[in-house]
Amino acid sequence: MDANTPLNGANSARPGITELRLSAFRTHRGAAFPLGPLTLFAGASGSGKSSVLQAYEALARLGAGDDLEAAFPDPVACVPEWAQADGQGRRGFRIGCTVDGPAGPVRLDLAVQAEPELRVVGERLTSGGRTLLTTALRDPGRSCVQAAWHTAGAASVTRAPLPDDRLGTALLPLRVAGKTQGQLQVLAAAEQVVVALRSVFACDPQPHRMREPVAAGEGRLRRGCDNLAEVLHRTRSECVKRHARLAAAARVGCAGMVEELAVEELGDGTVRALLGRGGTRGATPVGRLGEGELRYLALALVLLTGPGVLAMEQAAEVPSAYQALTVLADGFDRCLDPRQARELVSLGTEVCARGHVRLVGAVADASYVRGVDGVTVVDLVP
Repeated sequence: MDANTPLNGANSARPGITELRLSAFRTHRGAAFPLGPLTLFAGASGSGKSSVLQAYEALARLGAGDDLEAAFPDPVACVPEWAQADGQGRRGFRIGCTVDGPAGPVRLDLAVQAEPELRVVGERLTSGGRTLLTTALRDPGRSCVQAAWHTAGAASVTRAPLPDDRLGTALLPLRVAGKTQGQLQVLAAAEQVVVALRSVFACDPQPHRMREPVAAGEGRLRRGCDNLAEVLHRTRSECVKRHARLAAAARVGCAGMVEELAVEELGDGTVRALLGRGGTRGATPVGRLGEGELRYLALALVLLTGPGVLAMEQAAEVPSAYQALTVLADGFDRCLDPRQARELVSLGTEVCARGHVRLVGAVADASYVRGVDGVTVVDLVP
């Protein structure tokens, strides 16, 4: 389970999102944001940081096969306030991304209608100046869009209906035979986008839910990190190197002496995490730590583990050497003091430089990382 070194040394083989576009989404209009291995969106409250991560996560869910309702629980809130309804009362939003990888830069753009009903109204997949897929809502009375994808065989384009509540790009591997060079190009581009979107773990550690002992289970860290002790119980025995690296991080980010990260098995079948203080000092249950310390530990654990330790659906059909986990962390610096924030960014740059992890976070203040190698800071203004 140790992933501290790049697999095959081929970071370029791992698809990753290098640009996120919010053409018309919430407060954003005509926005295109570059994404590096570690990207922090900085700005005051109301600048749209959370909206950026919301759009990214929604694309990830669509890429994993979720429908629009799951990806956008409150779609009307995603519509910009300035967006006017057309003659049929329709309003919506537009988002997209560019994914770099073995197939070269692939661009995905999506238009979604939020009112009067939630549905896809248009999608476009392009690569190398060629349009590989387009969808359009032709008949509002039918729950489908008309799709056309590049074939380059006896017929240059294949046309077929696709559901209007799902991402067409994610459905292409099930619909394209791969018999012609054009079909192979479509499949390569679609699979590159889907792999990048599926390899996303959104987390927001909740300290108030991390203090109590938890039942020992499969040890996969949940979004709120409330089962931190359960996961540490697993990593301590199965991921020795990463557990030791996490203990080293705890020495920097937690108050007092920290000799080890221990786990105690309780009589009722639950486990609790402890900071071993060494010698006669005993141990401190993590339930006694401050909110900043708990968030710091949880985020460090996320950065140091992989998909097999996180509660996320893996692209099992794709070798791990060709996947890069992307961590989304809204409020990345919430509750952290400057020392903890700097250490987490330092850990993040170290891990992201190896190519198997990417990080996109939102922070209130990025002054402590400006000019740091490996960190892309995107400033947002309300």
